[in-house]
Amino acid sequence: MPVVTLREITAETVRAICALHVRPDQTGYVANNAVSIAQAHFEPRAWFRAVYADETPVGFVLLYEDTDEQQYFLWRFMIGADQQGKGYGHDALDLVVAHVRGRPGARELRSSYIPGDAGPAGFYRAYGFVETGEVEGSESVIAFPLEPGARETR
Repeated sequence: MPVVTLREITAETVRAICALHVRPDQTGYVANNAVSIAQAHFEPRAWFRAVYADETPVGFVLLYEDTDEQQYFLWRFMIGADQQGKGYGHDALDLVVAHVRGRPGARELRSSYIPGDAGPAGFYRAYGFVETGEVEGSESVIAFPLEPGARETR
């Protein structure tokens, strides 16, 4: 099984990351990576990385990290269409959770998703995210507990 890592996106790698796309039925559930990278460059609290399986770029992750308020939000997360179903998403999320656990005052990692048949709700629930009952716009808000005794990643 390839080793999954999170790597900074550079001038040399940005095109490969922007070329990654989800399946056609998933396009309404996550912004494309070029838009996400552009937004990240204009948000001082953004932390973003490419997801690699060995030396192959397979995905993208973008966090909103507000260390002053001690709030951490998984803003974007995608695995390319031809790389889905191989465990890369779970492994990448393990790395994201480990990163957030090391941030000041991190008690939970929040995210949101657009409900729908091809949406990511099942993936997030299987990982251990729980519904908060909150709705932001058209998105359901979910949370993953990070406090001691909470679900440990593998």
